[in-house]
Amino acid sequence: MVFTDIEGSTVLLRRLGDRYLDALEGHRRILRAVWSANGGTEIGTEGDSFFVVFPTASAAVQAAVDGQRGLDGHCWPGGERLRVRMGVHTGTPGIHEGDYWGMDVHLAARIGAAAHGGQIIVSAVTGQLTQLSDGVTLRDLGTHHLKDIPEAEQLFQITVDGLQSDFPPPRTLGTSTSLPAPATPLLGREQDLARITDLLDRADVRLVTLTGPGGSGKSRLAIATAAGLTTRFPAGVYFVPLAAVTSEQVLWTTIAEVLDIPPRERGRIVAYLTQRTLLLVLDNLEQLPDAARVVAEIIEGTAHVKIVATSRRALGLVGEHQHPVVPLPEADAVQLFVQRAQAVQPSFALAEGNHADVVAICRQLDWLPLAIELFAPRIRLLGVKELLARIDRSLDVASTSSVVPDRQRTLRETIAWSYELLSPQHQQTFRRLAVFAGSADLVAVEKVATGTDPLDALAELHDANLLTLADGRVHLLQTIQQYAAGELGATAEAAMIHDQHATYYADLAEHLEVLKRTASDPLLDRAEPELDNFRAALTWATEHDLRTALRLCSALGWVWLLGGYLAESRRWHEQVVAAAGTTSSPELAGCLRGLANLLLLQGETDRADEVATRALELARDLDDPAQIAFGLTVLGSVRRQQGDLQAAQTILIDAVERLRELDNPWRLARVLGHLGGIEEELGQFDRAEELLRESLALTQSLGDAHDVALQGQNLAYLLAITGRVDEADALARDLIPAVTALGSPSLTMAFSNTVMNILLRRGDPVRAAALFGAEEAMGERLRLANPYAEEELAEALELVGDAMTRAEWERHRQAGRAARVEDLLAQLPA
Repeated sequence: MVFTDIEGSTVLLRRLGDRYLDALEGHRRILRAVWSANGGTEIGTEGDSFFVVFPTASAAVQAAVDGQRGLDGHCWPGGERLRVRMGVHTGTPGIHEGDYWGMDVHLAARIGAAAHGGQIIVSAVTGQLTQLSDGVTLRDLGTHHLKDIPEAEQLFQITVDGLQSDFPPPRTLGTSTSLPAPATPLLGREQDLARITDLLDRADVRLVTLTGPGGSGKSRLAIATAAGLTTRFPAGVYFVPLAAVTSEQVLWTTIAEVLDIPPRERGRIVAYLTQRTLLLVLDNLEQLPDAARVVAEIIEGTAHVKIVATSRRALGLVGEHQHPVVPLPEADAVQLFVQRAQAVQPSFALAEGNHADVVAICRQLDWLPLAIELFAPRIRLLGVKELLARIDRSLDVASTSSVVPDRQRTLRETIAWSYELLSPQHQQTFRRLAVFAGSADLVAVEKVATGTDPLDALAELHDANLLTLADGRVHLLQTIQQYAAGELGATAEAAMIHDQHATYYADLAEHLEVLKRTASDPLLDRAEPELDNFRAALTWATEHDLRTALRLCSALGWVWLLGGYLAESRRWHEQVVAAAGTTSSPELAGCLRGLANLLLLQGETDRADEVATRALELARDLDDPAQIAFGLTVLGSVRRQQGDLQAAQTILIDAVERLRELDNPWRLARVLGHLGGIEEELGQFDRAEELLRESLALTQSLGDAHDVALQGQNLAYLLAITGRVDEADALARDLIPAVTALGSPSLTMAFSNTVMNILLRRGDPVRAAALFGAEEAMGERLRLANPYAEEELAEALELVGDAMTRAEWERHRQAGRAARVEDLLAQLPA
């Protein structure tokens, strides 16, 4: 005996309207063909249901299998998917006037009612008697109590290759649940499960909403939570899938169908719920504008019903408890990748050779479970390194499962689901946010993306879990940013938005550079959060707006220097200068000076000479007095490092005179410091001290914290080598907090050398040797060449004299190489 009926026929009728008759007729035609082909006799047909009998269990099961295959392969009206549940039982019913009756008929009907759409459930006796065809297997579903059947019945599922095989538990009295049975274990959500469970255990909590971006695992977490609560809700735990529902009426109808009660008006559904203590899992509510009203009506109209909702935005109800579902922790994301990879390639294992690449893949996928589950199975086609190289295509990697919802077939479709629910205005803001790299503050968002106060738009996007807001900054996950970039690129405004972004960050870089000259506190903390945006702006501007690229490169020199990004700074300078070619502009002259300074720091003196000379010639061609003075400053530093002190002195004296006329105290202070160093090397100590004190006074009046420390340490060194060790020591100790707080590698190394000289002259060679080693190792790590290294070592050993052997010096020097300069400075005795 086979009983069948269409699952969700009422909802299907509402969606298809008159076309439902075509679907019904197609359904009947397919099933009647397989009934006939397998020797079945149709006993009853009512609406969308069949009751058919067969001479053998094998024939009945084969007919059900063929029927499901035919239904699955059929093209239904409106692109719908018609799902038929089927139940099969073998027994000895009575026959009266051509009709079948008895308990076996009732049992067969109840088995059919226990199945889900697309599922075939059979009784134990049918399973025992059936000879299964190829590609068909039997799965034990356990023992269940069926309505009006006194004895528990063992049920089995007929599983057919190529068709859906994972279903929720059978709709029976014994389970009081309609939860799906996931095929894989839940990973990394122990704390989430504990918190949600604790909330639902509280008498005052009736509604918990799991929010988060698409693919974060909200539905999976909700199912796992509900599965652990089945014994606490006597009337059951019910999973209500709502992704395809778009109206309030269909929402009510879907709830009724899951509860297995006749579709009726909402008042009667609430009345039904009022009499029961149960848990509803309402999955995917974000596309339903009236979802909050339905949930509120259930909560307010019942006393013992609790709801777990999943949505990409909160419902906004009083009494709602939100639980944000964030991406997985690293270890669990990696474990999920390995699990899904091994499902398609059992030999795959995490090892030292691939661990870093797997972590990089998961990081690029934002640790999102769905993204990892979609991407990892590609391991059967490509190695881990090849997968990582193709990570930029992750949005379009499709699921290999035939039962994944359309909205989750690819990560792109998952994000598109949220994007398409936005208003056109909010879609525009979302697209424009793609231009930001990493994150952006609210001022940048207003200037680049919205043109007005962005808070309302950002709040809407935040509620839709398309961005996060933290510490006044807007963040997009990399996968979401990639989707937004694709949407922006498809519009006519993409170039304009990129131009606005590059211009804004060029203006910001120049503003911070000016502020730095008068800042008592280091400004690096304000600049470093914008580094990714500076890089993105440089990338765009180098190809599309060279003047802006040159402005950025020149203005960011101090950020790269103080932050220790020297290799990156060199790369950008070389790239932008090459792009500029033989053009002529003040911005190019500034960029050339920055490159020359970098080359000096890295010990490439001859190339620095070439670049500095070009910068000065360009300034003279432009007849720009300021640019000429600035160019002389750099060229003087080059001559000093080349060892031509007389030429350096002449050039810098010229620069000082020009800067005094220009009334540029910040640059004047710097050149005075350079000139003071040259006078010191020439043995003109009084003149050197005069210049350094003027430089220090100027920087103190301006308030530039970095240059105060820089000129202060220059003066301390001069005092030390001229025998005024106590004065030098006092000045250096006052500077230690500022130097360590600034964090500038070049300043830290220069200051370390000054302190080492003071220690040697105060008779502390042990600490001096350790500091020498630490400074040496720091320079090697950062590729900061020290052209005076051999000279400094010889001077240090001469000062040590007989106080320490060379072997002892080397031992303490090597110990210092394992320490940080900053730590050794902090450990100096008072």
